[in-house]
Parts: sequence; C-alpha cells; structure tokens
Amino acid sequence: MTMNVQDIHQYFKNPPPVYITKEVAVCYILTVLLEEGDSYGTALLKHIRANHPPYRISDTVLYAALNFLIDEEMLSGYWQNESGRGRPRRMYQVAEGREEDAKNLSQLWLKFLGKDPALTESLVLT
Repeated sequence: MTMNVQDIHQYFKNPPPVYITKEVAVCYILTVLLEEGDSYGTALLKHIRANHPPYRISDTVLYAALNFLIDEEMLSGYWQNESGRGRPRRMYQVAEGREEDAKNLSQLWLKFLGKDPALTESLVLT
C-alpha cells in the first residue's frame, strides 16, 4: 500500500492509542484514586480514555498494576453491591497511612503527562 500526504494528515488527526506500561499505570491509578476517590477497574479504563485520549491501558496491565499496589500495601479493596447489578464490584482505595507515598508516585504521572507537579500541587492546596 502506498502512503500519500493525506494519510499523514489523517494519522496526526487520529493517531493510534499509546498503551502505557505497568510502571506508568501504577502512577496513573494512584492519581485517579487521590483526586477522585475510590474506583474500580473498568472505571479506571474509561477514565484514561475520556481524560487522556492518546493513552490506553490494557486489562492485563491495569490488573497487574492493581495487584502490585495491593501487594505493596498501597491499596486496599472492598466489594460494593449496587442495586440493579448482578455481582458486586471490586473497589480500590489508597490504603490508610500510604497517602504520602501515593502522592509521590502520583507526581510521576503528572511528569509523564508533561505537567509541572509543583504547579499542580499549589493549585490543589489553594
């Protein structure tokens, strides 16, 4: 297949998604949980698609990152029943006493996005 100039424009108009690694996913997860509170796996996948369109996380990487955070005792989980939903949903939250560690790793996600963590921190505190 031959490429033309229009193909190049189309590529940049709709670039393919960039799948992030487990290391980056760990930092992303902590950022979402710190900023928005408890969440579950599917919501984390939808959140990155909605709020950071170029990036995606595969299910495998997401759950490997969540398991890593649980093994490191940075996250705790619980089951939540919702009316109208058949089975309970596994919810995740930053573990008590690990907020500072979570904030430090969260700063790496902001750096990954090219945001200035110091500026972001000052905006959150005001």
